[in-house]
Amino acid sequence: MTGVTESGVVESGMVRGRSLGRRFEWLWAAYAVSTFGTRLAFDAFPLIAVMVLDAGPARVAALAAAGLAVGAVVAVPLGPWVEFRRKRPVMIAMDLVRCAVLLSVPLAYAFGRLGFVQLLVVSVVVAAADITFRAAAGSCLKTLVRPPDLLRANGRFESTTWTAAMLGPPVGGAAIGLFGPVVTVAADAVSYLLSALGIRAIGGGEPRPPRTEASRLRAGDLLDGWRYVLASPALRPLFLNTVLVNGLIMATAPLLAVLMLGDLGFAPWQYSLAFAVPCVGGLVGSRLAGPLVARFGEHRVLVTSGVLRVCWPVGLAFVGPGTGGLVLVMVVEFGLITSVGVYNPVYATRRLELTPADRVARTLSAWTVSGKLTTAALTAVWGLLAGLTGTRTAVALAGALLLATPLLLPRRPRTPAPAPVRPTPDG
Repeated sequence: MTGVTESGVVESGMVRGRSLGRRFEWLWAAYAVSTFGTRLAFDAFPLIAVMVLDAGPARVAALAAAGLAVGAVVAVPLGPWVEFRRKRPVMIAMDLVRCAVLLSVPLAYAFGRLGFVQLLVVSVVVAAADITFRAAAGSCLKTLVRPPDLLRANGRFESTTWTAAMLGPPVGGAAIGLFGPVVTVAADAVSYLLSALGIRAIGGGEPRPPRTEASRLRAGDLLDGWRYVLASPALRPLFLNTVLVNGLIMATAPLLAVLMLGDLGFAPWQYSLAFAVPCVGGLVGSRLAGPLVARFGEHRVLVTSGVLRVCWPVGLAFVGPGTGGLVLVMVVEFGLITSVGVYNPVYATRRLELTPADRVARTLSAWTVSGKLTTAALTAVWGLLAGLTGTRTAVALAGALLLATPLLLPRRPRTPAPAPVRPTPDG
């Protein structure tokens, strides 16, 4: 019998090679194909805006930020709505929505009708559908996998994410060079169709969540996910730390592109190589997460990897031209991504363990919406900051702020004090 002790150490009875079941394998396959499709189309919309619509930097930045932020706002009411519905039909619907709206881009391009507004609308719809899908998928995973196997399942998702991040963009870039700017968008659309078929193949019954008076969506329910997270002493620090760290890391991504491709004169292939090769660290980290938790305990691994992941980005402020600068970026990114590869499956597992089954969709939706809005806001702020202080200074400031974020990591859960022994009548 396998299990997790109160200290978070996986018991030695765990069989590492045990299958997680056919139904999980279909969920994993659906995730893999859609993730590869998304990474294949990485930065496709900015490229289309520049290459097809002759958009300038301001419009390209607006496309990225507005799609992310507006999509997150649109998704706010969908989390509570998903909670009281069967999750797999919702996931299939969101896949089909993403497939349809993405296919509209190559169709409009073929007929010479593609415009900036259409790209903006598609990016908003895809962002909202993505948040809704994630909320439903978390609930689905919790029902398909036994609690002791959640870490292994999340580790597989994490390794798939980094494999796609390593292989997808270079293949997508080559495809755009050979077949034109919209081919990767079409491939991404097809990947969502295949994902929907994979989720459909999971099979088995899925009971409908019971409908009660409390399950009717009211205006106050829109904030229920945030209320639960912020009221939880265990989830609140995990939420604040993860959202802030991810936002600060992503906020510097456009600045690094400007610094490396503009100021330092790196070629586009060098820039892609600098961020693709270190994704091997994500595979390493995701494979190490389970054994590390088994040896040192969930809490210690969570905190240690959470601290290590923020020690690296400040080094990017010192990148210089030439081979030395390229190697520095690769080393920093490898360290960062390896630490993230350990942290992500452990934190995702802790989050599911701490969230009751009837609150998973609302919690994950609130979490993802917060992350996307924070990333959009910090990206805009750091763009302005770079204009005032310089690109390198803005990158350094983000790295310095990241060094303070471990203060938000969860403290070790307190073990309850033993109950006092009451004296017996004889004693």
